[in-house]
Amino acid sequence: MKIWLTGGSGMVGSNLVEHPNAKQYEVLNPTRAELDLLDFESVNTWISINKPDFVIHSAGIVGGIEANINNPLKFYIENLDIGRNVIWGARKNNIKYLLNLGSSCMYPRNAPNPLKEEMILSGELEPTNEGYALAKIIAFKLCEYISKESKLFQYKTIIPCNIYGRFDKFEAVKSHLVPAVIRKIYNAKIEGQNIVEIWGDGKARREFMYAGDLVDAIWTAVEGFSDLPSHLNLGLGVDYSINEYYNIISKVIGYEGDFVYNLDKPVGMKRKLVAIDKQLKWGWKSKFSLEDGIKATFNYYLENSL
Repeated sequence: MKIWLTGGSGMVGSNLVEHPNAKQYEVLNPTRAELDLLDFESVNTWISINKPDFVIHSAGIVGGIEANINNPLKFYIENLDIGRNVIWGARKNNIKYLLNLGSSCMYPRNAPNPLKEEMILSGELEPTNEGYALAKIIAFKLCEYISKESKLFQYKTIIPCNIYGRFDKFEAVKSHLVPAVIRKIYNAKIEGQNIVEIWGDGKARREFMYAGDLVDAIWTAVEGFSDLPSHLNLGLGVDYSINEYYNIISKVIGYEGDFVYNLDKPVGMKRKLVAIDKQLKWGWKSKFSLEDGIKATFNYYLENSL
């Protein structure tokens, strides 16, 4: 089977290509220089020439809370265009199977946890990443409409919790919580700093899955696509406070300093834990512990980011 993977140079895409299951397929992984996903005509032409059988859509403009706050238009319009171009281009070229990666940002800010798939579009979104969330919701609905109009087209969406791991971004502005804290605490250790700042009071809770687990679930979905629900959360079933992430990362790195809280900084949603009832019924669960995942991510950081 010929699989077109979008976002192949990103964290999820890079882990997908690295996974042993990728060797069973012909994976088409054009770079941004080879294919501009923001240009529909280029996307449409590329698909018509290369004729993939299956699409894994993992491309997108991503970043942490600060990047989302400072660039709402970019996160909205570029993710909107990328999602529409890939999904509609696939439909126009009669590709029957497409797996779209959503985001837990799609859920309402005040929805009760754990977040069930039925809660999408049931309330107000979190303002700090609203643009990104809206674009992801539109891509999800586009997949839903296409499959609803014709059963010949199976366009499905998985909604992972937050992801971290190998090939992550560790830059101050672009990074999410785990890689940002790894960089911050490692720098504090090597510079002899005794205090590290935490945004907010550290009590907000987040669910982070190791990227190796996510790609295992994606390849499982590809291999048994007809059994995959139309949209499905992927998560751990457990979350941790920001304080706990700082403490575990400090333990892995060997940092023994103290923390100080900056209550003037934004923290986003107080809690974001996805429900995994349907995931467990589907028959998949994560394998990496948080500490093991952080160790692997820290080793990658030492080998590639310094």
